[in-house]
Amino acid sequence: MANIGIIGSGNVGANCAFFIAEKGVSDVVLYDIQDGMSTGKALDMMEAAPVRGYRTKISGTDRIEDVLRSDTLILTAGAVRQPGMKREDLFEANREVVSEIAQKIGAQPQKSEYKVIVVTEPVDMMTTLFVKKSGLARERVMGLGGTLDATRLRYLIAHELGVTMEDVSATVVGRHSSSMIPLANYCTVAGVPISRLLSAERIEALFEATRTAGDLIVKMAQRANAYYGPSAVACDLAEAIIHNSGRILPVSLVLKGEYGVSGVAMSLPAVIGKNGVEQLLKPQLSDEQQKQFTTTADELRLAIDVA
Repeated sequence: MANIGIIGSGNVGANCAFFIAEKGVSDVVLYDIQDGMSTGKALDMMEAAPVRGYRTKISGTDRIEDVLRSDTLILTAGAVRQPGMKREDLFEANREVVSEIAQKIGAQPQKSEYKVIVVTEPVDMMTTLFVKKSGLARERVMGLGGTLDATRLRYLIAHELGVTMEDVSATVVGRHSSSMIPLANYCTVAGVPISRLLSAERIEALFEATRTAGDLIVKMAQRANAYYGPSAVACDLAEAIIHNSGRILPVSLVLKGEYGVSGVAMSLPAVIGKNGVEQLLKPQLSDEQQKQFTTTADELRLAIDVA
């Protein structure tokens, strides 16, 4: 029986499976609504196993019921962005498929055992919708927005300073959009705050590059959005759940009063383990950051209500 089920076998879903296999996290089963896509891609990846050396099994299925036997699920199904589109533009395109999957998961007798990683865009809106439609506890439904944003920022800081990325830590909270809030006080290089290594102007330039990173990839690639980065981040989250590692990663989850916000999903740092979010952490925000956080939440709530 697979430990991780992936719903959606496009670029993101298939690369999630590949990265999970490469890291030896667990067996994986892929599902897609298009007949044969999952089985074909799974066979292709397994035929690479003798060369790549992974020993975990990747299988494909045309039956979603096969995926739902796994208790850790990665949701990648849905339309992707095209040049000129904002993430919010995908809500109408993807909410029906996400609602349907959420309701199906919520109807399973083992629903309380599921942990769901939401990759489908717009991730904060879809995480909010998924919790509402599935009835799962908020701690078990995690959007990857903040972790992806922090990963991109780590790369940019390392590139700027010419240091190894492993020694760079970064924290980004809030909405997975141009309204994200990178926290300079929680960005360090080998424990040294970046404010001691870079000017305020360079730090803000890196923050702005992080805010527009996804848009830039869509613009450059023309016919594809980012998928290697999101797939790697989803794999990281899945590994933290499967191995109960206690990794601290910023994930999008439905808030219940944190910073005065309730009912919408945005990213905050969290301890990730076998039950999903084991503990939510609240970094100290400045007055300006607090205002931005609540304003963004109000905008997100309005966008969901209007759509």
